[in-house]
Parts: sequence; structure tokens; C-alpha cells
Amino acid sequence: MEKHLIQKAKDGDSKSIEMLYKHFYGYAMSIALRYSNSREEACEIVNDSFMKAFEKLPQYSPENSFKGWFRRILINTSIDYYRRNVKYFAVMNIEKADAEVSDPDIIDSLSTQDILGILRDLPEVLRIVFNMYEIEGYSHNEIGDELGIPSSTSRTYLARAKKQLREKVQDLNEIKNEGAIR
Repeated sequence: MEKHLIQKAKDGDSKSIEMLYKHFYGYAMSIALRYSNSREEACEIVNDSFMKAFEKLPQYSPENSFKGWFRRILINTSIDYYRRNVKYFAVMNIEKADAEVSDPDIIDSLSTQDILGILRDLPEVLRIVFNMYEIEGYSHNEIGDELGIPSSTSRTYLARAKKQLREKVQDLNEIKNEGAIR
């Protein structure tokens, strides 16, 4: 059914385009939320991505996965959004003391909202590098090419992202444990 819907959308059928949008909206939003600072930014990224996808739909080859093709558009649109708005993002805090997670099982007790909130709290460039490397599977060379940074900088940003994530998880763990003790 999906291939038929895509073909009709390629032919310009507006109903099929709308159905394709509705079908992939949740998927698109789940990716955009990982790359954005807010739901509003994610919506902007999703809408821009759909516009690009529908514009480039004639170039899509049915032998390939539509989801994978669209995922690539979403990631590139997220990176473009970051590049356009980088001057507005706050400067990241580089110097912080090392933090160790006292409860390695804390991750299991976090909700999806907790995890998205922790990711959203990362500085933009760290979140993008973390998502691209850890979740999307890009290499540091690919990340460097996409963001216009050296691969060594990508590695540094990934290390900083992981460090900050550990600190945020530790902080959340302490907050949850304080509530349980009282």
C-alpha cells in the first residue's frame, strides 16, 4: 500500500500527498525532536523536510526504502536548521567536573520524556553530533563533512555530549532519590 501511495503522490495526487504526510508525521517528529531544542523547532524541521521530500519525490527510487530516504532528508534538514541558527544558540559550558553515575540502572527508570528532556538540554552542536553518531550511525568523518568541522572536533563533541548526559542522568537520579527518601 505504501508503494502505491508514494507512486500516486509522485503523480501529483494531493490526497495521496496528504495521506503520506499523515502516515510519516509521527516518524518524522520522533527524529526532529532529537535534533531540536523545542517542539516548535521540531515542527519547523518536520514541515521543511516534508516540503523538500515532496519537491524531490520524482527523484525517489522505489527500489530504496522510503523511510530511509526520508530519514536522510530529515537529518539534513535538521543540520541545515542548526547551521542557519547557530549564531542564536548559547555558548556551551566546556568546563565541568567529572561525574560518575552511582546507579547504573537509572536509565531503566527514566521515561521517554525524561530522556528527550535530557537530550534537549544538551547544547545544539553536542546533541546533533550525539544523534548522528550514536543513533543514526554516521562516522566522525561523515559528521565532520556534514557540519563543516574536523572529524577530531566531532569526536571531542561526542565525548562532551556523553559527559554532559552522564551528569544530567546523575542529577536526575539524585532528584528522584531525594523524593524517595522523604
